[in-house]
Amino acid sequence: MSVVADRASSPPATPASRREAEARPWSRVQAGSDLAALEADWRALEADALVTPYQAYDWVRPFAATIGRAEGMEFRFVRIEDSQGDLLALFPLVITRRLGTRFAEFIGGKHANYHMAIYRPGFAEALDATAAQQLLQEIGAAIGSIDALFLINQPTTWQGIANPAAMLAAGQSPSRAYKLALTPGDGEGTLRRSMSKHARKKMTTKRNRFAEYGPSELLRARSEAEIERILDAFLAQKAARFAQMGVPNPFAAPAIRSFLREGAIGQPGRQPAIELYSLDLSGRSVATYVGAVQGKRFSGMATSFDLLSETARTSPGEILLVELIKHKCQAGLTMFDLGVGEARYKTTICDDSDELVDTFFPLTARGRAYAHYSQAKRALKRRIKASPLALKMAQRVLGLLKRRRPQADGED
Repeated sequence: MSVVADRASSPPATPASRREAEARPWSRVQAGSDLAALEADWRALEADALVTPYQAYDWVRPFAATIGRAEGMEFRFVRIEDSQGDLLALFPLVITRRLGTRFAEFIGGKHANYHMAIYRPGFAEALDATAAQQLLQEIGAAIGSIDALFLINQPTTWQGIANPAAMLAAGQSPSRAYKLALTPGDGEGTLRRSMSKHARKKMTTKRNRFAEYGPSELLRARSEAEIERILDAFLAQKAARFAQMGVPNPFAAPAIRSFLREGAIGQPGRQPAIELYSLDLSGRSVATYVGAVQGKRFSGMATSFDLLSETARTSPGEILLVELIKHKCQAGLTMFDLGVGEARYKTTICDDSDELVDTFFPLTARGRAYAHYSQAKRALKRRIKASPLALKMAQRVLGLLKRRRPQADGED
């Protein structure tokens, strides 16, 4: 089933509005819920489009089939087409209900670091803020019966081209995403450029101490047996970490394991969108890393290490990350990002970041009221994260609250 906002079938327009419509670089906006029916067009668009790893078909498909199905998510895939019916852009969205408000947001939630539509580069470049506003209005009409579009954690640009929906941003997201440009074939040079001399010296010391415990290996899970083993290690490490913190484990749901497993296995004949890595010490995993891949970019999704390992004091997670960066340089990748959120290791290793912004686009009075609330909440979160003292106090309070109640569905 699909809903279409098609200007060709609209009531007669005035000459001025007709000229304005004809000047827009799209002809039809169509919303549907059948992901499988979109596969061929999605992959064809993705091949030369502006797309982050989190809107790749091979990332969205397992997410929808596992976490989406388990949580009863209501998906809407919005096609933007030209007059010939060719796909110009695709918005992978999910309908969310919160505090009596029904709105659409990008698929992935906190599992995705970047939220953005998929655009043909020329189409994205043709859109200014006025056209982007009209496009979002038509997307809302095509979906139908929603109060707003809430598009958070959007990069302002991608591959050097402005993100159209980000032009309408209400402000910066609470956190930025840290990244590192890779020099293909030169991992050591990449790290010399991005890390300070003091940081490299400390890392060498940690690596030497780690080596005293025995032979180690960076391993990528390729077979189903390796995927299961590294997932077991990753989830056990996460469970121990959150138990130590005294807060609920967000990785405990079985659907999350299913998502990571399906994403890492992928589809026959295609490279999987999710990769799992382990730093093995004498055959035992002491640190793990989960990342998403699209084109020449690797995007970190989650990392962990064994708290009970004798190597814990040597920062095995950072050692794994450094080795993984070198590995991706050798593989010819050009960008490595460590995802959204502040952490010491991110600023130590990365020398650049992507600014992220939030667009709240109300369609009704109810959506406008909730947009004001959400915007204020995100702004407060940004101010708290900008202050180490305030962040520490907020984390302590949040931990106390979460110990008293389960985390609410869709909480942000």
